[in-house]
Amino acid sequence: MRPVRRALEFLVTRILRSRLGVALVIAVLVFGVIGAARLVSGPVDPTLGLSTRPTQPISTVDPHVGDDGVVSSPPAAVSPKTRPGEATPEQTASRFTTAWLTGPGSSGEAWQSRLRPLSTPALLDKMTGADPESVPASRVAGAVTLRPRTESFVEALIPLDDGRLRLELVATDGRWLVDAVDWERQ
Repeated sequence: MRPVRRALEFLVTRILRSRLGVALVIAVLVFGVIGAARLVSGPVDPTLGLSTRPTQPISTVDPHVGDDGVVSSPPAAVSPKTRPGEATPEQTASRFTTAWLTGPGSSGEAWQSRLRPLSTPALLDKMTGADPESVPASRVAGAVTLRPRTESFVEALIPLDDGRLRLELVATDGRWLVDAVDWERQ
């Protein structure tokens, strides 16, 4: 009787008070509940549930309606909109490039004042304190090429003598202004 008593004491004082003992008790309870539920539920009908396959493919699209794919046709060409009497994106890009190239040899304030009417306030903030002597090119080497993205956003590429100037232009109410400047050396 003494060994049984010692075994019960060891079980209650050591094992059941440890993490392993608590996990073991929880596992026994879970398996007991699952086993009791299976006994009470009775035999399972094999024709019910996911074990049967559909006789026809499952479709969530009406096959008689047109194509609903993401890429159905190439996007229509976008043409930038300009308010009557305002400069086109090409003209704005050309004027900005001319003003930008006049940086070397002029004061920072004079250079900024030439760029101000062609720039967005965000670009002017970014260019505050920019050194006009840091302009890496001196002349335009080709025509402005536009890449229209939307009616009010275009990308202009201007070849220069020592690289390419990339401008992002936005139109607020049809008036085109330069919003970003990027220089690509060739």
